[in-house]
Amino acid sequence: MFLAARPPVDAEEERRVRKLAGARHAPADWVQRAKIVTLSWAGLHTTAIGAGLGCHPKTVRQWLHRFNAEGLDGLGDRPIPGRPRRITERERGRIIALARSDPPGRPQRMEGGELVAADEHGPPQWTLDSLVEAARAEGIEVRRSQVRSILMAERVRWRHTRSWARSDDADFAPKGRRSSSSTPTPRSGPRWSAPTNSDR
Repeated sequence: MFLAARPPVDAEEERRVRKLAGARHAPADWVQRAKIVTLSWAGLHTTAIGAGLGCHPKTVRQWLHRFNAEGLDGLGDRPIPGRPRRITERERGRIIALARSDPPGRPQRMEGGELVAADEHGPPQWTLDSLVEAARAEGIEVRRSQVRSILMAERVRWRHTRSWARSDDADFAPKGRRSSSSTPTPRSGPRWSAPTNSDR
């Protein structure tokens, strides 16, 4: 029986699958499975796909069945007890989007000039811990090390260096200048010495 990948449900699913198939920094197993789908869309049979990708046709059929049943998320590995759960491509994209967004606790300047944060109790800048917390709040079970690996693979910076020496705030008053090194050092008074016999 001829097995093929089902057509994409919409243009977005097709775009994501094709993007993953051509990705250079995504996990190799995800890339290969996405290629299985795109090659099937191109009309290749399971035997030809397996020969082209260096895997058994049975493996090709396995991932075609998974994609047909679960879509792009079905191309991930099943969770193994005791190991971190594999992040889906959708969850991976959401974590990257969070790191690129403005933290909810970072003040934004309004039209009137005042600084207002969307969430006064939220983090003013992203850290690995605050990203993990934000991801879990959206139902994404992820560990700190996983977030770090995802962002490093995508070359996403999640920390922003804050300068305390400069500010755009008009009320910011910099500290006074340090004393110049050329300021002469006060000269000490004459030293006292014990009288000698000649002084007596």
